[in-house]
Amino acid sequence: MMNNRNCSLVAAATLLMTCSAGAFAQQISGTVVDKKSNETLIGAVVSVEGSNAKAVTDTDGNFELSGLKNGKYTLNINYVGYKPQRIEGVRINGGKAEERISVALQPDEQQLGEVVVTAVERRNTETAMVQLAKNSAVIVSNVSAQEISRTQDTNAGEVVRRVPGVSLIDDKFVMVRGLSQRYNNVWVNGGAVPSSEADSRAFSFDIIPSQQIDNLTIVKSPSAEYPADYSGGFIIVNTKEIPDANSLTFSVGGNWNTATAFKDFSYSKGSATDFLGFDNGKRSLQGGINARLNPLTGADGKPVGDNLYSLTGNKLNNDWLVKQRKPVGDLKLAASMSRRWNMNGNKLGMLAAVNYTNEQRSYTDMQNNLFGIYDATNDHSNYLRHSTDDQYNTNVRLGAMLNLTFLSRNGNHKYQLKNIFNQLATSRYTWREGVDAQSNDEHSAEYFYRSRTTYNGQLTGKHTFTSDALDWSIGYAYANRHLPDRRRYLLNDIQNPGEIALHTGNDISREWTQLDEHILSLGVNDKHSFSFGSWQPSLQVGGYGEYRTRTYNTRAFYYQWNPSICTLPSDFQQGDVTRLLSDEANMGYDRLYMFEQMQMRNNYRAHNLMGAGYAAVDLPLGKLGVHAGVRFEHNDMELISNSRDTEKSEHSRHYRTNDFFPSLNTTYKFNDRHQMRFSYGRSINRPEFREVSPSVYYDFDLASDVQGNTELRSCYIDNIDLRYEFYPSRGESISLAAFYKHFDSPIEWTYTVAGGTNLIYSYKNAQSANNYGLELDIRKNLGFIGLPDFSWSFNGALIKSRVEFAKGSKEENRPMQGQSPYLVNTGFFYKNAKHQLDIALLYNRIGKRIIGVGRSEGSAASDDNARVPHSYEMPRNTIDLSVSKKWGEHWELKLSVRDLLAERVYYKQFANVKYTDGRKAEKEEVARCYRPGRNIGISVICNL
Repeated sequence: MMNNRNCSLVAAATLLMTCSAGAFAQQISGTVVDKKSNETLIGAVVSVEGSNAKAVTDTDGNFELSGLKNGKYTLNINYVGYKPQRIEGVRINGGKAEERISVALQPDEQQLGEVVVTAVERRNTETAMVQLAKNSAVIVSNVSAQEISRTQDTNAGEVVRRVPGVSLIDDKFVMVRGLSQRYNNVWVNGGAVPSSEADSRAFSFDIIPSQQIDNLTIVKSPSAEYPADYSGGFIIVNTKEIPDANSLTFSVGGNWNTATAFKDFSYSKGSATDFLGFDNGKRSLQGGINARLNPLTGADGKPVGDNLYSLTGNKLNNDWLVKQRKPVGDLKLAASMSRRWNMNGNKLGMLAAVNYTNEQRSYTDMQNNLFGIYDATNDHSNYLRHSTDDQYNTNVRLGAMLNLTFLSRNGNHKYQLKNIFNQLATSRYTWREGVDAQSNDEHSAEYFYRSRTTYNGQLTGKHTFTSDALDWSIGYAYANRHLPDRRRYLLNDIQNPGEIALHTGNDISREWTQLDEHILSLGVNDKHSFSFGSWQPSLQVGGYGEYRTRTYNTRAFYYQWNPSICTLPSDFQQGDVTRLLSDEANMGYDRLYMFEQMQMRNNYRAHNLMGAGYAAVDLPLGKLGVHAGVRFEHNDMELISNSRDTEKSEHSRHYRTNDFFPSLNTTYKFNDRHQMRFSYGRSINRPEFREVSPSVYYDFDLASDVQGNTELRSCYIDNIDLRYEFYPSRGESISLAAFYKHFDSPIEWTYTVAGGTNLIYSYKNAQSANNYGLELDIRKNLGFIGLPDFSWSFNGALIKSRVEFAKGSKEENRPMQGQSPYLVNTGFFYKNAKHQLDIALLYNRIGKRIIGVGRSEGSAASDDNARVPHSYEMPRNTIDLSVSKKWGEHWELKLSVRDLLAERVYYKQFANVKYTDGRKAEKEEVARCYRPGRNIGISVICNL
């Protein structure tokens, strides 16, 4: 490992190649802090009077002015929301200033607007984001890059759960104010992003590493300038742009999951490029998803039947053997480079980053059950499935970012090109032992590989004129999801009770699935400021267009053998199935071969065209600020699917909406520290492509089919918010909010028992729902109790909802699916600037919520027990601890323990039972249970 001296030599060599010779001249260095809280200020502009020399403070508040000669200088320091400071008589003698400059800026409590300087507006500090939320016309919550670095969150999904009223599902999907991910909209760098999940409307936040995030904002009240398709929150992720200074950073880290590391780990043979997050073609069909395969031929070389294919003549991976290893731990690598150039007063900045993660996760002895209608007569549960799973996951992420920013000399024009790319893959092997609904013992396995590629790029411009602020954006996004060669087999004792064996070739399957989605977007906004003496209202107008297209194709194959000519050993069905399927000597027209089950109805194409325009006004009425507007959206979603399975038979169906969405956001400022907000807005939740498609997908985790609903309708939501905000000092805030939402036709995730025991998961509109709650957000420095280096954050929400159905419906009024009744996020932070030490202790808990609505076909409304119990995710406590220590200017060590308690994860069903004698009881049934293990991480960072 390099020592500080060697690291400095590398830094010098790097700077020699990238900087002008003048950079090695004399310099002035120092630190800028908040005078009141002593918090370092990131992004403060330090300039030398009478010259072009200028610097911006880094993440530790440090700055360095280079290229100066011996002599005496005057410095000017400016920062948004602080009083400017002028320091005279700074003397350079012998190459450096005679002493390091320490600047303490005084907060300007009378300054309500932003200071405009010829530099980049910094929104990556906690203080800056608090001020942004305070002065925003709408209700927002946010997280800055500074706060992210303190928590050591690794991706955007972990970052966003720090926001009040937010929780995280499956480590990637975000719920806002207890509402499921479908009610949240996501933009990255000012543009729409495609869903990376085929079966739901969701954005996987885990694809954006935390190192790439400049700030993350959640808009919680509707406003005309934002898309209307959100109700929980409109989430805006901004990646980093122009850098504070030239830098080169490397990070090497490891992580040890206590349930996985140094323990047996099962896996199957993959491709040589799996470690990079994509398959090199080993699992793919030769020629692509629509390839023509070589048919099965007999001894005479002629095809022996329709849709029958050879297992050996199509370059398939026929290795089903399961191997073992003991993972040592996870690997995390990252590197970033930032550069800034001065071009005759104009500024050009570049940020480039690359990151890589390779991790393993084991979930052994995992209960995986689903219960049907409770048997009140015999007083026992009815299993629809009952199994124990061992699941082994390998997750790989390769990410890259390249952002270029050009800032004009006067700071009035800014152009940005932002690019973010991620390649993700999951390789998973699952072994299952259990009992099916017919009480047959069964063993089954799934060999699963999924790769995802996402790209998001925007070209944007921001222009400030005398009375106008104009911005525009052109965006393109792409996402795919490939499931090449998903393999499954099932063994059971249906023929001979107690003897587990292969029953039929249909119990061995192989499936290829491919999804590709493209999004083109174009937006323009202009804000014109009027001046009528002391009254200065503004008018904002804009338009937005978006075209989204998706193709989804799947092919399914099943194994067969012809009993009349089969030459396999007579006991092959009772033998080791993995060896049977891996030995090519067992393949041929008189042995094992493949049959393609034509299912063209599972394929679909889709297009969505959305056009929007809006107008909004800002009216300053003394202490009252009014932001009111209306938005119009035309949306036309076209689904093109097949009506027959055996041939291409496309037909089209359109889902069109034309709607006006009014909004009102008001802020009453009692003084500069206290204010009250009230807002009303109407929004919409439209079905996604997959949700209206009749396509059927078998989910091995659920052991059930998943299918869309062509009759889904859009859901309309009326949103009301009342919020009190208190800002004790810079970087501190306390807010208490009450909110109410009315849903007309909410879309819910349900499961239906059809045919007695078969389950179908799908989507369904309820009649209506009401949702209301309270949320509290606190960010406070603890200096007032004698702990100046400590701070505390608390995010909490209490939420109540009720879904209603028409009278006579077989459904029951209940809480809304996916909604948490409460959320708690809190954290204590310690920062010792002298010793460069940061410690964070974080706690999170979410309340019991319905994740699946149970329904039963044919049940009567009068039968209290004729309903499959709903599925709930149970509350769980998580505690994270992180420690960061810096040595000098170059080295940093980070330690973390995530999920310190490592409590079991529980999903349960609760059956409300009514006995014949009139007694009532609630029966608790465990649907899923496993231990995720705790994660112990360490990383070393070198800054050059």
